[in-house]
Amino acid sequence: MKLQMPPFQDASLLVIGDVMLDRYWHGAASRISPEAPVPVVKVGNREDRPGGAGNVALNIAALGSATRLVGIIGQDEAGEELHSRLHAAGVYCDFLIAAEKPTISKLRVISQHQQLIRLDFEQAFAAEDVAGIKDRAQTLLADSQALVLSDYGKGSLHDVNQLIALAKNRDIPVVVDPKGTDFKKYRGATLITPNLTEFEAVMGHSQNEEELVNKGLKLVGDLALDALLITRGEHGMTLLRPASPELHLPARAQEVFDVTGAGDTVISVLAAALAAGDGLADATALANLAAGLVVGKLGTAAISGPELRRAILGEQDFARGVMSAEQLSIAVQDAKSHGERVVFTNGCFDIIHAGHVGYLSKAKELGDRLVVAINDDASVRRIKGAGRPINPVERRMAVLAGLEAVDWVVSFSEDTPESLLQALQPEILVKGGDYRLDQVVGADYVQSYGGQVKALEFLDNCSTSAIVEKMREVGEQ
Repeated sequence: MKLQMPPFQDASLLVIGDVMLDRYWHGAASRISPEAPVPVVKVGNREDRPGGAGNVALNIAALGSATRLVGIIGQDEAGEELHSRLHAAGVYCDFLIAAEKPTISKLRVISQHQQLIRLDFEQAFAAEDVAGIKDRAQTLLADSQALVLSDYGKGSLHDVNQLIALAKNRDIPVVVDPKGTDFKKYRGATLITPNLTEFEAVMGHSQNEEELVNKGLKLVGDLALDALLITRGEHGMTLLRPASPELHLPARAQEVFDVTGAGDTVISVLAAALAAGDGLADATALANLAAGLVVGKLGTAAISGPELRRAILGEQDFARGVMSAEQLSIAVQDAKSHGERVVFTNGCFDIIHAGHVGYLSKAKELGDRLVVAINDDASVRRIKGAGRPINPVERRMAVLAGLEAVDWVVSFSEDTPESLLQALQPEILVKGGDYRLDQVVGADYVQSYGGQVKALEFLDNCSTSAIVEKMREVGEQ
């Protein structure tokens, strides 16, 4: 899958849910208390961050999208701090005030990058506390391309079914981060994003992937959803849609440091990408990439637009280069499943010259992905004779992989690439040089399933054989 940065700056989203303040107290713990067998932490640094639906809104704003947030806070210092930090980040806050209840806060005491204890300050909101959320949603949805419902089970989404109906009546996608075991209240949403534990609490344990998919599709049907995204920790995430094959994405984190807020990042990036015009599969892949970034940070953290863009560029580099036949088969299947046209060419490519570079650039223009298959050393000797190849297969593959036009390079040991063509079934087969179409190996097979065959001449009338002959002439002088 080829990821691209969506135009987040063109999107406007409304976030409604349980807002909270995440507080972190950092300090050294060098001794045990004489009063009890617990460490004594000498607090040296304090940090406050928006959490819950506030973190979702903060993540969306960090991507560059216009963000409005509706939630409930108390009439206290924590509520003022939460509002101040969100406002400074560019989030428009339309908060209801529950004067008799505190702003939901979570205090984490941390020493040497490890949480020692978490203290929660909260009281569940009742129906009378949420009165007014529906009216605010009615107004703010008019300028929104997506609605995000961030449910932490604190009561802010008491009327979640009414909020979903408001958005659906306007054809606005609704993305829900669910809580609890009563998923019926999310009926009609576009997408819900339970983690595996939450999903199995509702649908029961799955013994294998097939059972997971079947149970997931049943939930999609029962709740009239467009899709279900199950986040699965170290096993990545799975997107299920009624009329499409399941999409399994592996976890992308190199090192898991702290999973706090990872779910917020997933729903934020996914919803913002949908609002910016991405399809579900691309939005999910982007959210998966962002989740891999955020778990490498401590505490709730927002992924910025530039940070995500750099990760996308790195992902594109990771998806290119030298591959085995088995790896290439998977990569080509993935490319095809996302509508990309695969171009295939082959040759010895013993000495890469200007003709090769120009030819490969022209070949890439015919599709989205270019596969270059090269003969291994033994097959080159059989075809070209003693003394060839001049460069071993590893060097030839490395040079080809460094060309901008080339996506994937693979070697084959047979004299012809027919077995690779049968395995990959590219949309376009290209051959360089002075060939007629009926002389291109594999042309009949490619045309048999509707593929195209094209012959492109090398630029500048270059050829490896001519270069080798010229070198020999110079050496004999």
